[in-house]
Amino acid sequence: MVLDEPDRPLRATDLVDPEPGPGEVLLDVRACGVCRTDLHIRDGELRGSRLPVVPGHQIVASVLAAGAEAELEAGGRVGVPWLGWTDGTCRFCASGRENLCLLARFTGLDVDGGYATRAVADAAFVHPLPDAFADLEAAPLLCAGLIGHRALRLAGDPARLGLYGFGAAAHIVCQVAVHEGRRVFAFTRAGDEASRRFARELGCEWAGDALGPPPEPLDAAIIFAPAGELVPAALRAVDRGGTVVCGGIHMSDIPSFPYADLWEERVLRSVANLTRADAREFLEIAPRVPVRTRVTTFALEEAERALDAVRAGALEGAAVLVP
Repeated sequence: MVLDEPDRPLRATDLVDPEPGPGEVLLDVRACGVCRTDLHIRDGELRGSRLPVVPGHQIVASVLAAGAEAELEAGGRVGVPWLGWTDGTCRFCASGRENLCLLARFTGLDVDGGYATRAVADAAFVHPLPDAFADLEAAPLLCAGLIGHRALRLAGDPARLGLYGFGAAAHIVCQVAVHEGRRVFAFTRAGDEASRRFARELGCEWAGDALGPPPEPLDAAIIFAPAGELVPAALRAVDRGGTVVCGGIHMSDIPSFPYADLWEERVLRSVANLTRADAREFLEIAPRVPVRTRVTTFALEEAERALDAVRAGALEGAAVLVP
């Protein structure tokens, strides 16, 4: 499924199977998660270095062949996340912050991704997947899970955690937070009783209106919904010294708010991408929880319908394409 230009439907087409270059692997795609970032790419809110492009960056695949110098053997099952390549030498890579690499390439944006039956990836940026997860269960772990994990770690060590927007990422990080003994509060759109019920099923002790106050002050909040108006609401919801983490790659403009909402040492920060260390850490933690992802499957040719469902917030958990 190919995106020829922004804000146009994806096009089904036959492409020549890619060939793995030095350090790369050829993959047989078994499943690919559908991320809100894919929607931002499709809608032209996020633009990469190439078009046309095959989207998709939550790839579960088996290795078909390895190029020269690739340290992976054929037959293994791997996951391919958003971070597809870094230069390894810039000031960010050199200081352990490869997620901020100046020349980074991202899967499904700068290199073809997993909305396909075949894909090529840099072997150094793919990850063995835990046997505890079947293909469909594993796909959402590769972005929704990873970015949720990084956001939770950057939130500090909150006893009371708020999650704004209860979609693919929140339904995973909620399980991890509850497993760690945190109290979790879910914030959804007004009247979205289905999402609130889902949140309570996964261990949230309260679920309510995203623009309203929580029953008590929070120690931290993570915003997954791409709605800038949630930032002032979350700042008002956290206690003094609390942290608000914006977990999305794109968000609508944040409206102005009084300094009093930020004062008393509240912190507002964003999460950018992920590192390979994040992936290794989370994929080790997930089976111990154990995380249970809830997925709705779509055929590869139904990618547009899957993206529409993500846009409408019509899913519990995550969407996964199955070639």
